[in-house]
Amino acid sequence: MVPRVAMIGGGSWATAIVKMLSDNFAAKEIYWWMRNVTAIEHIRKYKHNPSYLSSVEVRIPEDNISNDLSGVIAAADYIILNVPAAFLKETLAAIGPEALKGKKVVSAIKGIVPEDNSIVGEFIHNNYGVQLEDILVISGPCHAEEVALEKLSYLTIAGIDTALASRFAGLVSTRYIKANVSDDIFGTEYAAVLKNIYAVASGICHGVGYGDNFQAVLIANAIREIKRFVDAVHPISRDINESAYLGDLLVTAYSQFSRNRTFGNMIGKGYTVKSAQLEMNMIAEGYYAVKSMHHVNKKYKVDMPISRAVYAVLYEKHSPQIEMRLLTEQLS
Repeated sequence: MVPRVAMIGGGSWATAIVKMLSDNFAAKEIYWWMRNVTAIEHIRKYKHNPSYLSSVEVRIPEDNISNDLSGVIAAADYIILNVPAAFLKETLAAIGPEALKGKKVVSAIKGIVPEDNSIVGEFIHNNYGVQLEDILVISGPCHAEEVALEKLSYLTIAGIDTALASRFAGLVSTRYIKANVSDDIFGTEYAAVLKNIYAVASGICHGVGYGDNFQAVLIANAIREIKRFVDAVHPISRDINESAYLGDLLVTAYSQFSRNRTFGNMIGKGYTVKSAQLEMNMIAEGYYAVKSMHHVNKKYKVDMPISRAVYAVLYEKHSPQIEMRLLTEQLS
């Protein structure tokens, strides 16, 4: 049976994964849901997303691109969730648990659901009854912009059912995408949330004037924070230096394509949160994630000075200069 894959979301990462699926040689049917009707009509007519990665050719039958969420989900076996975490609950409000019954749900969202303070896999399991064995997580290190340029990139597909993860990895692998498999769905997903927070911290530090030497210390401490947290939440054997953890952190903290680093840099230079968001016209997941993680960590009480500093700047309106200077005294 030919696998049927549905993409839920219309942003740059969604467009990049659609490209991977299209460029993969394995037979499959691809469906694509997005909210914006104008964008849908543009893609049907001109074969590219008008707002994101417009150089990518979209090779999907016109009838398979729709704003009918229920119809797109019903048509597919694999449902890839790829909307900003802050809007996931709103996006799925129109469907009930029965819509996802028997489906394999793939989270490509590197964020946390704010209202529930839960990672996407937990949210889908708790609210839609999808078994954890039927949930997969896509993590990097991988920027959508480099996928568009067909630069060699690596993905990690995590799932409790590693055979399922391997099958899905086979659907997105191409000559420029190498997909590895992991059984750590909790650790990879939390690491993907946390690396956005540390990318914001990296941007703030750059914005207030710290150089590469301090950035190296910051990120070395950040990977230790990630390890402390994921070990507390899901204590299994894992190598925090693998690409899904350290690699994803590095590319997000340093890359010119990182929207979280860009957002943090603007905050460090004196932008308000609202003005930075308006100028970027893109979602920086780290902004929402740091608030949710602040609440989640009240349960685990993990020592996370970098995350605390970002929270203080973004939500308690502390001075970026003062907060980063205080942070320098806590790192080693």
